[in-house]
Amino acid sequence: MPLRFGNDAGSDRNAEPAFLVLGKLRRAHGISGELTLEVYTRMPELLDAGQVIFIGETYQAFTIQSTRPKGKLLLLKFAEIKDRTEASALTNQLVYTKSEHLPSLPEDDFYLHELIGLDVFDTDDNHLGVLTEILETGANDVYLVRDSAGVEVLIAAVEEQILEIDLEQGRMTVLIIPWYGEGA
Repeated sequence: MPLRFGNDAGSDRNAEPAFLVLGKLRRAHGISGELTLEVYTRMPELLDAGQVIFIGETYQAFTIQSTRPKGKLLLLKFAEIKDRTEASALTNQLVYTKSEHLPSLPEDDFYLHELIGLDVFDTDDNHLGVLTEILETGANDVYLVRDSAGVEVLIAAVEEQILEIDLEQGRMTVLIIPWYGEGA
């Protein structure tokens, strides 16, 4: 089943995004140039010392020199940043990695950004629309599928309903479970 990567990670099936969000820098910490990071990724190894990350809308490259936890945040020290003043200039910037730096996943696992833009079909091969958004509900994700008329269908991202995902064909097959009393 899909793996969560980041809040702003999304693309259509025709183009892999070049950059994916890992987190958001908050404020400078101390005088040596550390910054606090609100972490969005579930792959903390992408934020290990030695990793090159990209910051802000210009995707400026920085090398992580060290990391350490600070409550729910992560403290980052970049090799290129020498003091608090330099670090403060990066406050509130998004931190990215290149999609090509993501580790490979097992055969039936997918990154969420790979699913956005898939054509969705039911078991009778009726086109339901395009997967346009993935909603986090706590229990399981929910896929929002929108047809050409703008009609939306919500599909629980559970094994019982997601029957097949074919990234090469750009298609997902789902089981639509009728609501109790539907059609009555």
